[in-house]
Amino acid sequence: MKVSTKPERNQKSKEIQREPLNTPTDLTAEATRDIAGAMNAILADVFALYLKTKNFHWHLSGPHFRDYHLMFDEQADQVFAMTDPIAERVRKIGGSTIKSIGQIAREQRVLDNDADYVDPEDMLAELCEDNKTLAARLREAHNVCDEHRDIATASLIEVWIDETERRTWFLFEASRRGMTTGH
Repeated sequence: MKVSTKPERNQKSKEIQREPLNTPTDLTAEATRDIAGAMNAILADVFALYLKTKNFHWHLSGPHFRDYHLMFDEQADQVFAMTDPIAERVRKIGGSTIKSIGQIAREQRVLDNDADYVDPEDMLAELCEDNKTLAARLREAHNVCDEHRDIATASLIEVWIDETERRTWFLFEASRRGMTTGH
């Protein structure tokens, strides 16, 4: 193993300073590209899901208003809490992340809902399906991380899958009808 000399280290440092967003990583350029691409798509979906959940939270009406209003708010907070760790993870591995709402709109796969009124049961069903789909996409991103041996990103994704599955479960259970005993 060759030990670098002080002039070589200084030259390397100067090169890094010239490329301020080129974060050093032991991952290959291909790995950074693939993982950043997968995670930026997830980030766009997470922002879209956050806004949809808040939209439903703000425009809810009906006999279950309080319960759904609080659940949507709690879920929106949890979804939003994913955004910074996703973006920072992309940067840590040397990638570039989302820069604008326009980029989110181009990359998101979660569909917007701009309807003036959405029935609360439809809100539950739509958010349940969106969260279920997000969990599947997180698994796909996990596979990309596994392929490139990015254990840190994969570990974060595992937590987000669990949280997403919990949201899906709560939305599903809240949407069930005809069960009055709770058993």
